[in-house]
Amino acid sequence: MRITAHVNGEVKQADDVWPGESLLHVLRERMGLPGSKNACEQGECGSCTVYLDGVPVCACLVAAGQAEGREIVTVEGLGTPEDLHPVQQAFLDAGAVQCGFCTPGLIVATHDLLTRDPGPDDAEIREALAGNLCRCTGYVKIIDAVQLAASRQRGEDRP
Repeated sequence: MRITAHVNGEVKQADDVWPGESLLHVLRERMGLPGSKNACEQGECGSCTVYLDGVPVCACLVAAGQAEGREIVTVEGLGTPEDLHPVQQAFLDAGAVQCGFCTPGLIVATHDLLTRDPGPDDAEIREALAGNLCRCTGYVKIIDAVQLAASRQRGEDRP
């Protein structure tokens, strides 16, 4: 089957998609968007989080056919290499990126949190990121990055 969707603001197609194929596989392997990572394939780690019609979802759990005609935003769609989104820049500046495997999902989850709540406290940050697993950082730098992004977006701290 052919899948057509709006991905990161552009109409994209993938041909010869088989019925059981995941949205994650289509994004990474057929559309050339490797930002979302393939880790657990069970929706437990959050590494593959993308927006589907404005709602964060684990792309590994979404059948590709469910994305037909829908709006998808991946971590690549939040910013560009030349103009990173403030959340992406904050993760770099705070040293929250180590191996980088969890980073795309954490960035999308952080973006979603700050869209809903521009001033979260530590408990709210931890709750919002609870579905994202990181095996490297111990989360301190990640929470620092979320706080930095939040303060920058509120205009309190500029790079």
